[in-house]
Amino acid sequence: MNRTANQDTQLSNFAPIAGEPPPPDVVRYLRTLNRYKWGILLVVIAVGMLASLYASSLRPIYRSTATVMVEMGKPKVVSNQDIYESFIGTTRDYFLTQFEIIKSRELAERLVRVMQLTKHPEYDPRQRAKPWYAQWIPEQFLPGDKPAVVASEEELAENVTAQVMAGISLLPVRNTQLVKLSFDSHDPVLAERVPNTLAMLYIVSDLEQRGETTRRSMTFLRDQAVELKQKLNDSERALQEFRERERIVVAKGVAVSGAIRQLEELESAREEARKKRLEAEARYNQVNIARQESSMAKLESLPVVQSNPVVTRFKEAEAEAERRVSEASKRYGPEHPKMVSAQSDLKAVRDNLRSQVGIVVETVKKDYEVARANEATLERAVARAKLETQEYNRKEFTLARLEREVASNRQLYDLFTQRAKETNTGDVPSAIARVIDVAKLPKGPSGPNKRNIVGIAMLVALAVAVSIALLLAQLDVTVKTSHEVESKLEVKAVGVLPRMRLKSASVERLFVEDNHSPFAEGIRSIRSELMLSGIDSPQKVVLVTSSLPEEGKTTVACNLAFAFSQIKKTLLVEADMRRPKIARSLGGDPRRPGLSELVAGTVPLDECVYPAEDSNLWVLQSGRVPLNPLELISSHRFAEVMQSLQQAFDVVVIDSPPLRVVSDALVLSQYASSILYVVKADSTPYPLARHGLTQMKRVSEPSLVGLGVVLNQLDIDKASKYHGEYSGYGGRYYRHYGHVSDAAVQVETSKVAARGAKVS
Repeated sequence: MNRTANQDTQLSNFAPIAGEPPPPDVVRYLRTLNRYKWGILLVVIAVGMLASLYASSLRPIYRSTATVMVEMGKPKVVSNQDIYESFIGTTRDYFLTQFEIIKSRELAERLVRVMQLTKHPEYDPRQRAKPWYAQWIPEQFLPGDKPAVVASEEELAENVTAQVMAGISLLPVRNTQLVKLSFDSHDPVLAERVPNTLAMLYIVSDLEQRGETTRRSMTFLRDQAVELKQKLNDSERALQEFRERERIVVAKGVAVSGAIRQLEELESAREEARKKRLEAEARYNQVNIARQESSMAKLESLPVVQSNPVVTRFKEAEAEAERRVSEASKRYGPEHPKMVSAQSDLKAVRDNLRSQVGIVVETVKKDYEVARANEATLERAVARAKLETQEYNRKEFTLARLEREVASNRQLYDLFTQRAKETNTGDVPSAIARVIDVAKLPKGPSGPNKRNIVGIAMLVALAVAVSIALLLAQLDVTVKTSHEVESKLEVKAVGVLPRMRLKSASVERLFVEDNHSPFAEGIRSIRSELMLSGIDSPQKVVLVTSSLPEEGKTTVACNLAFAFSQIKKTLLVEADMRRPKIARSLGGDPRRPGLSELVAGTVPLDECVYPAEDSNLWVLQSGRVPLNPLELISSHRFAEVMQSLQQAFDVVVIDSPPLRVVSDALVLSQYASSILYVVKADSTPYPLARHGLTQMKRVSEPSLVGLGVVLNQLDIDKASKYHGEYSGYGGRYYRHYGHVSDAAVQVETSKVAARGAKVS
């Protein structure tokens, strides 16, 4: 057989084909869910039933709500508004504080005491009813009643308080001063009473607290007023004693002493004396300048001289004398008596004038000396007065301190007196809140929502079941469809054989006994593929193997051999000498000599082969099981036997052991022109099958014509439902397990032949 020459043209027929692209992830997920839908449904139903039992066992919860309006109460103890606003905070903080007060433990404890909830059957463990499951369990199976552990009253009250606080809820109404006060309880009457009682306790507690605060404030203000009054009297008495001791006079609210008044007068007189001295000194300086020049005319021209009335009269008299002298000189001679008399009068007047000017000059000098003396005297008096004033100033600090103490004590006394009057008459405690809508007896339970519990439980169960299904699909490494064969194993799916439900017929003879079954159609498709894979090769050796036992390789080998025997002289060789079963399946004699005797040369070929019943197939059994079958098939004698078998038969089908168990198939693959690797659908892990195919390729590729996979025992109904369409030959015939018509077989065979011709 010229395998090498046909290798390039024939090997491509068994190469992986480009089938349809893999489905999108969403489609695969939907197919996975469709596959596990009944399991998912059972899980959801079971969880729903358990959730229903649990929900039906829950006690109903009743809720009642009271609407309370919280007002902005501002109790002020002092009148400083800025300090109050900085302390009280914003409006939002105020309401949040009030809400926390309503939910406080103090009010809850008071509520428990007022309503005596420690004795209520809802909270008293000594009055607790039997558990919910007691109605379904017989009394003999219930545990015996254990003596209840009696807790102390404090512990019981604390426990009940915690339960009450857990049942209270507040819901502020947006943009209002209203708040919804609700309480949840298994007792509807208790659910109604608790919100109303808690609201009243909140209002009463606030009134009591503010009333107590007002009483404490009044007492404090009265005590402080008495103390401040005493301090004010003491400070006023000390101030008055100091004024009297230091002779301090208060004029129009201003304290003035004698030294200060005297200093003010002396300073005023000194200023006046200084002005006079300066004026006298100016006149004196003018006179001295004129006297130093010895000029009478300058002396007479001085303002102080001219302003003198006596000098003025003498000036007038001198002018009159000069006029008379002038007249006399015009009428008389120098010696005339009238002339002499006029000149004598003029001289006398001038002498008097000089005398009077001298008197004025002396008067200016005396006035200057007197002014200077007065100024010096006043300076000394002012110095003495300043010493006395400084002594007073030192006392003035003590005076100011005493006055400040008096003013401060008076202001505090007036403030506390006024506030005490306001507190006594004006700050009447008013309610900080009022109930708008009282809580009413609930008409029905508000929870638990059994539908939601069951629905959520079923949704969670559905999500968990779907997740488990998707996880199982991801963990499932088996091969399920022909498409997965070609995508995961990278080898062409030569054929797909459906799972057959047989009652009496042997599956190894199914092709002969039920020639029109879907299984027979699948065998014909495999036969067509093998025939078209090497048209130029007149002889064929087909090796059938698998990864693991019980994958159906013997079934495939027997039925394929029956199919080839219809058109060619075919020999079925049982090379699985460790677990032979062909003789038992085909009705042969297990003691007949077979392959081991033929290879050993003890029995000729015509005694080892025999025709199968009701067919043209020749069978070569395994014969006696040798000690080491691998050494037998690896010998030169076995090669010679295979050569003789190829010469005697057109087609030789070899049934070999599983590849994962022993390596006999690797040795036998050297003599095969085509290899069929049987993979059990939904059972064989694809990594295991892929490893076996890789070994086959590595060992047999130089002389191999075709390597393909047969997907065996495929559940067609399951594959159609869960995996959709698949690329296996005759797949559409496997939708039901009835017989197909001959016309359909011929159409399928013609399609396979046309495809093979195109490839070749």
